[in-house]
Amino acid sequence: MKILAIETATEACSAALLIDGNMIERYQVAPREHGNLILSMVDELLLEAGITLQQMDALAFGRGPGSFTGVRMATGVIQGLAFATDLLVAPISTLQALAQQAVSENEGKTVYAGLDARMSEVYWCEYLVTNGALSAVSNELVIPPADIKVEQGKDAVGIGHGWDTYRDELSGVVKAKSLSLHPTALPRAREIAFLAVDKVNTGQLVSAENALPVYLRDNVAKKKAQQKK
Repeated sequence: MKILAIETATEACSAALLIDGNMIERYQVAPREHGNLILSMVDELLLEAGITLQQMDALAFGRGPGSFTGVRMATGVIQGLAFATDLLVAPISTLQALAQQAVSENEGKTVYAGLDARMSEVYWCEYLVTNGALSAVSNELVIPPADIKVEQGKDAVGIGHGWDTYRDELSGVVKAKSLSLHPTALPRAREIAFLAVDKVNTGQLVSAENALPVYLRDNVAKKKAQQKK
């Protein structure tokens, strides 16, 4: 199976190529540089692998939530590539891809994925690791940390830079039995590609025009205006 994946929803920009179980990736934390980086990353990966875009079985992208500009960029790039090649697309939750980094060695634990959404809010979702796979046990939210409601006393993992920005607030809300933190983690294309495999195997792919973003926050401009009052 051959999958090309991209992820640009946060400060990190990355592309990954999964070919028959082997993964290669380009990753760089470069705020505001994604537009200059992402297509060159794709070209570098294809050149390194000696393969063409047309030989992919599917494309995949981080469909958000995340930075409005970053999510829109990933959507636009993947739609352009899909239209050009007539390939189908696997839209992958950015929060799920983030949480996927914590699956190894955390069987049976709850993973709280939290990204800093600015405006005193986090992008948030709760997952459970079962048989080496993630299952979502909450909806994806954009929410003030103090408003999060979770069951107390779990063995848990907190991942994402929301845990860096709002460490005290989130730790107070979660009140876990045990809590290991990965507060500098950012979503990466390698997990996007990995999660896309199941989408390919189960036929959960979409056409280019249906490869749509998930922003959660519908009106960023309105919230910014309210914040200045």
